[in-house]
Amino acid sequence: MTTPAAPTEAGAGAPVTLVASDLDRTLIYSAAALRLAVPDAEAPRLLCVEVYDRKPLSYLTETAAELLGELARTTVFVPTTTRTREQYGRIHLPGPAPRFAICANGGHLLVDGESDPGWRRQVARRLADECASLAEVRAHLLAAADPAWLLKERVAEDLFAYLVVERPLLPGGWVEELGEWARTRGWTVSLQGRKIYAVPGPLTKSAAMEEVARRTGATLTLAAGDSLLDADLLLAADRAWRPAHGELADSGWSAPHAEATVAHGVAAGEEILRHLLRAAGEARSS
Repeated sequence: MTTPAAPTEAGAGAPVTLVASDLDRTLIYSAAALRLAVPDAEAPRLLCVEVYDRKPLSYLTETAAELLGELARTTVFVPTTTRTREQYGRIHLPGPAPRFAICANGGHLLVDGESDPGWRRQVARRLADECASLAEVRAHLLAAADPAWLLKERVAEDLFAYLVVERPLLPGGWVEELGEWARTRGWTVSLQGRKIYAVPGPLTKSAAMEEVARRTGATLTLAAGDSLLDADLLLAADRAWRPAHGELADSGWSAPHAEATVAHGVAAGEEILRHLLRAAGEARSS
């Protein structure tokens, strides 16, 4: 039985800060995404937080691990990811186990590790009313993709679809054309590494974050993320941070209350955690 990292009911007394952060390429990094900018002898020590198929997959610096542990003990820390529940379950973050987690881009709100059934019903109603069906979008993806560069096609949690591609072979403009087609049907397209995501517009991380804020009585919301699928999350938070790398950086995305890191790669994750801790500390002392 794990102890919640922070108060989880409205009216608990002290001000509550909620931190909703994306994981991949924001807080944790694959070997290919580390982008270490120092000589090998000066490289930071890394902590592996995910193993897949018996191989280490995702890391953060040991300093970032200490910062994340402190953040989880002093705020309502909510891992917020496009990963499926199964993929999220492979990650073992330092610090207390989070009471809440957001998976499948907001499709599942986990409470003590279990998907909240009431939230699933809300999501299902919005998807049925506000956008084209998964079947229609998936059929278009498969028809438009070229086997010369398509490696895999997957459906995640019966909520959205994604392609795994040989990115160097991806034709210029293909993702943009797909995005235009999807937008007219209420869907969003995001290119992250080798994956092209097609996600229903009503399926958002921000809506799930706002639900956790309501349940916890949060008085301040902080967020971090690197991709276009994180943009709504960052816009909904009181303060937000994005890495100097990633899809948001590449597109020049900005917002008045959102800051970009100076560092790239795994060092950006460490910098983001310092910003989050500082903001949470200022809220407690104000």
